[in-house]
Amino acid sequence: MAAQSGSLPRYIVQRLLLIIPMVWLLLTLVFLLMRVAPGDPVTASVGGRLPPEAIEARQEALGLNDPLIQQYWDYLSGVLTGDLGKTITDNTPITDIIKENGGATLTLTVAAMLFALVIGLPLGLLAGRYRDTAADGTIRIFGIITYAAPIFFTGILLQLLFLNVFSGWPLLGQSTPITEFTVETRTHILLLDAMLAGNSEAVVDVLKHLMLPAITLGLLICGIFIRLTRVNLLQTLQSDYVEAARARGIPERKVVRSHAFRNALVPVVTIIGLLIALLMSGAVLTEKTFAWPGLGNQLITYIEQRDYAAVQGIVTLFAIVVVVISILIDIVNALIDPRVRY
Repeated sequence: MAAQSGSLPRYIVQRLLLIIPMVWLLLTLVFLLMRVAPGDPVTASVGGRLPPEAIEARQEALGLNDPLIQQYWDYLSGVLTGDLGKTITDNTPITDIIKENGGATLTLTVAAMLFALVIGLPLGLLAGRYRDTAADGTIRIFGIITYAAPIFFTGILLQLLFLNVFSGWPLLGQSTPITEFTVETRTHILLLDAMLAGNSEAVVDVLKHLMLPAITLGLLICGIFIRLTRVNLLQTLQSDYVEAARARGIPERKVVRSHAFRNALVPVVTIIGLLIALLMSGAVLTEKTFAWPGLGNQLITYIEQRDYAAVQGIVTLFAIVVVVISILIDIVNALIDPRVRY
């Protein structure tokens, strides 16, 4: 009993300790990928706009003239202290860019995840409950299409649909200019700031702008939730405790809802950590399609400008977030399913 009671704390400590090597490997990979790009990043980014003396000074300030091992040490030290460097194009601290644009990406990612859960889980339950029926086939095809369709293509189709059906629906941006002007910035999350200010019109405006990007990004992982829920529900329905519940005369609907569905969700919780990475990668194209002012949109802009310092900083943040969330999901999964701890 004592060993079992201590297994959960030990498992949590082990998972937390894994953050260190995982983050270190990701940071090293990001650093190396940025350095193998051909050409000088400063010249590629601001060449022709600054004199050679200014370019040399910018290279010196960024530490690009230092030995590679020194650049690597400075990079790791900066990440540990929360300093991700400055952009090459305008010498802006990358932490300021994350502070200004991270809230928009967080809002979009959370909204997309909620949409995918609200749509994917019930459809997966329905498909598993009525296996090999027309409803099951239709839902499975829907899941395959939504997962396979390119994000930018789905976004453009939704824009054309709403443009023709709801002519006044906002298609681009996070809100109207008047909303950003009137809502006081407190958290850098516009929707939350509007709620804190008690500005219902601003809340509605932000939600209307959020709807299409969230649906576009949510559809990317909706099919994954459908398939996982369906497969795990079918496996759970064949388990002994479900058969025992049926033998006691419990109605099939209650057996599915209260016994099978709850246990079928455990693998779904496990995969959420991996889907966060998929959402962040999908957010890049989604934000660009809808002119959403998030980190993904900024990342594309800096890639086009060949500002490798900014790209490195944003990608580093994405990598750390994905690792931390994955570890947290593992811990939550261990709390739900004790078998994971052993």
